[in-house]
Order: sequence, then structure tokens, then C-alpha cells
Amino acid sequence: MKKILLTLVAIFTLSQVNAQTSIFNSLLQKHVTKSGVVDYKSLKSDEAKLDSYLSYLEKTTPASSWSENKQKAFWINAYNAYTIKIILENYPLKSITDIKQGGKTAWKIPFAKVGGKTYTLDHIEHEILRKNLFDARIHVGVNCASGSCPKLGNVAFTEQNIEATLDKLMKDFVNDTTRNKISANKVQISSIFDWFKVDFTKKGSVIDFLNKYATTKISPKAKISYLKYDWTLNGK
Repeated sequence: MKKILLTLVAIFTLSQVNAQTSIFNSLLQKHVTKSGVVDYKSLKSDEAKLDSYLSYLEKTTPASSWSENKQKAFWINAYNAYTIKIILENYPLKSITDIKQGGKTAWKIPFAKVGGKTYTLDHIEHEILRKNLFDARIHVGVNCASGSCPKLGNVAFTEQNIEATLDKLMKDFVNDTTRNKISANKVQISSIFDWFKVDFTKKGSVIDFLNKYATTKISPKAKISYLKYDWTLNGK
């Protein structure tokens, strides 16, 4: 009987996760272009739907029985949903860097509620994702709502799609000439590869990492420089 009950609880939890994730997915599909441009003005009119997803996050604690991919998808979605929320709360604005509360930036304001606890965006990214669920591709998953940031995908992450989606986002990012300029002997790349070099060099050099995704083969001796970061809002 206990086993049946636990199975039913697991099935109910799974269906709830899928249903709630589909709400966030529908918002992204409706208000984010394939190139990652966000229509914050129209999203503002759909804020109640976003709030219903945030309400689900507030009541949900990822179980230790969840697969790593399921946990990763959950936390990346949470990060992105709360980033959108803080933009909408301060909209219109030119940049997420304009947001300040008690002297704290958007990433250091404790406002993201998950499973009855309150987190900062920094905590979700650095303490949960980068530390406990490490994957260098997380940097194209979480979105900083800015021009130089890897584009916001217009689908929500799920346990099933996260591998393929992160791979596609990384490939799109590396080969996007507005964000990285790559040739065989010289690369001008996003500052993300500098700021989080430790993440991209766990299994080789930055060039080794880039070569997994770049359509142009880069020489191991290629000259590397980093591009200035554009913090302009990733909106219309």
C-alpha cells in the first residue's frame, strides 16, 4: 500500500511539474523570438500567467530523487523566470544593471522564492547550479537579460530536452558573430569565457571548449581577446 501511495505521489508531482513548466514554456514561445529578443511590453500584459508559475516555484522543493537533468532544468527555469519578473517590476528600463534595491544589484536582491526559501539570482547560479549541478553550458541556460548575454531560449527546460537544448544554445552562441568573432588563428570572444574561465577549462583550454561547438576550426595557438560586454536590455 505504501509503495502504491509513493508511486501515486511521484506521478502527481511529475504531472504538476510538467503542467507548470508548460505554462512557462507557453510564455517564452509567445513573447521571445527565435533570436532571443524579448517583448517585455507584451509580457507585462501576461504577468498573471508568469506569477502563477512563480507561485508553483514558491511551493516546490526539488526532490533528491529527481535526476540531475530534472533538477538542472528546474533551477535554470527558476532563474530565468525570476529574472523576467524583476525586469517587469522595473519596466521600462534600459538595462538590468539599472535595477538597485538597498544598494544591491538585481543579482544580489533576495527575492526569488523557491520551496519556501528566498534566494538571490547569484545564489541560484553560483551555489546551486555551478557548484552542485555543474555543467559549463549553464552559462547559455541562465539568462542575464542583456545584449551580449547568450540568447534566451524560447522554450522552457525539461528533464527530456535539457541536453539537446543546452547544446543548441551553446552552438548558436559560439557561432553568433555579434557575440563571438572566430577565425582559425584569432578569436574575439565573449567576456563570459573570461569571467568563468574556471568552468570552461575543466577539461582543457578555452579553445578546446570552443572547438566542440565552433563551425570554424580554431588553432590551439590562436590569439584570444575578449569583447566588451553590452548590458543593454535584450528587449524590443
